[in-house]
Amino acid sequence: MPAPSAPPILDFSSFYAGDSDAKSKLIEEVRKCCHYNGFFQITGHRVAADLQRRVMECSRRFFDLPLEEKLQIDKNRNTFNRGYELLRSQMLEVGTGPELKEGLYIGEEIPEDHPYYLEKKLNSGPNQWPQTVSDKDEFQKTTMEYYHAVFELAKDVLGVLAQTLGVESTFFDPLTDGAVATMRYLHYPAQPEDTDEKLNRGIGAHTDFGCITLLLQDEVDGLQVLDAPTGQWLDVKPVPGAYVVNLGNLFMRMANDKYKSNTHRVINKSGRERYSIPFFFSGNPDYICECLPNCREEGESPKYGPITVQDMVTASYKESYGRAESYKQGMKSPKPELLPTLPTVAAASA
Repeated sequence: MPAPSAPPILDFSSFYAGDSDAKSKLIEEVRKCCHYNGFFQITGHRVAADLQRRVMECSRRFFDLPLEEKLQIDKNRNTFNRGYELLRSQMLEVGTGPELKEGLYIGEEIPEDHPYYLEKKLNSGPNQWPQTVSDKDEFQKTTMEYYHAVFELAKDVLGVLAQTLGVESTFFDPLTDGAVATMRYLHYPAQPEDTDEKLNRGIGAHTDFGCITLLLQDEVDGLQVLDAPTGQWLDVKPVPGAYVVNLGNLFMRMANDKYKSNTHRVINKSGRERYSIPFFFSGNPDYICECLPNCREEGESPKYGPITVQDMVTASYKESYGRAESYKQGMKSPKPELLPTLPTVAAASA
């Protein structure tokens, strides 16, 4: 068995170019990744480096705000996951403490008269924007410019995934038309290198809920992917400008488990603050997820029945947040380091 290696870095530019051989090679490389662990990195995409730089700066500006100002847009003020998420709010890995990260949830701007809002569709409503962040108009403009750019990239990635299944790149158009996606600004506070990592996961070991995730990292590492055949955790080193792409549970379900939604986690042992921006692409909430073409042998039945994007992803959210709340409610004498408050940390250099 070959030694395990971190997810490969693939040049996505061939998707846009006219070289059919290069494009076929990309499709085959992506197919291999999907069968193995569902993770790869891409360069050569169309999201501008300057936009990536500006949006990462927006993230830092927001998290530099005092806690009381961030809590003015607490996402618990609504039911559709928009706004600020406090440290220790989520718990994805059973047996660990709630996670040492804070976030800002952002999505498409859905007004209160929109059918998605009125029908309580997945993560659909107006964004909560910070009012005290410096240059707040630019903050909002840059954030949404970036959101739409990565949304388009996610559609391109799904076009390649369709071709790995032997169907046209437009196969997933019904999934992407009217799709819901959620972006998070994430901040992992610095912590001592000798801290108990079991209680201080940045993000616990988990698989993602939706179809695909595109992650922009800063220069601080911490993301690890499980190599299932060997049980080893592999570091996913940040590559400037690259996106870490991985499949979620919804895609694996549609692929009849032929494509993998793999376990990953974040442990920030760098001694520095870490920032990342994941983009979770779920799909049209009403899209019926069924077994994809060429994902079962002749005569083989699908492993799963039909389910909507809405039902699949909503159930996963409820499970992970309910787990964190139960953990905190059950702590009779919580240790100070487990309380959901922001520690005072020195700012890391950008």
